[in-house]
Amino acid sequence: MKSTAICPISNKRINENVARTNAFFTFLIITAFLLTSNLLLIMLLLVDFMLRGLELTKYSPFAIISARTVKVLGLRTSMINAGPKLFAARIGILFSLCILVSVLSGINLAAYIFASVFGICAFLEAFFGYCIACRIYPFVYRAFYSTTN
Repeated sequence: MKSTAICPISNKRINENVARTNAFFTFLIITAFLLTSNLLLIMLLLVDFMLRGLELTKYSPFAIISARTVKVLGLRTSMINAGPKLFAARIGILFSLCILVSVLSGINLAAYIFASVFGICAFLEAFFGYCIACRIYPFVYRAFYSTTN
C-alpha cells in the first residue's frame, strides 16, 4: 500500500509531553506579547526557537523549564520522533522573525496577525497535540524537493 503522507523523520526521539509543554509556554509568551506589545517577549521566543531549530535544545530555556515542569507534574514519558518538532521549531523561527520585522517596520497589524496565527498553532499543539506545522510540511516538501525519481 502506497502512502501519500509525508513527514520529517529523524533518528532522534523526544518526549511529547515536553514538546507540548514548550508549546504551552510559547502560547503564554505570545498571549503576553499580544496584551503588552513587549518586543522582548518575541526576541525571547526567537532565541529559544533558534536554539531548538538548530538542534541545541539542551540550551533552550523553554525546553529546560518544560522538562522540569513535566518531571515535577509527574507526567509520563511518551517518546515520539523529533523530526516533526524540529520542523515546527524552524517554523517558529520564521513566525518570530515575521513578528519582529513587522513591529520594527511599524506594521503592527501584521505583527498581531502573525502572533495570533502563531498563538493558535501553539494552543492547538499544547492542548490537543495537533501540530499545524506537521500538516503543512508535505506542501513545503513538494515545493522544495522533487517527489519524482
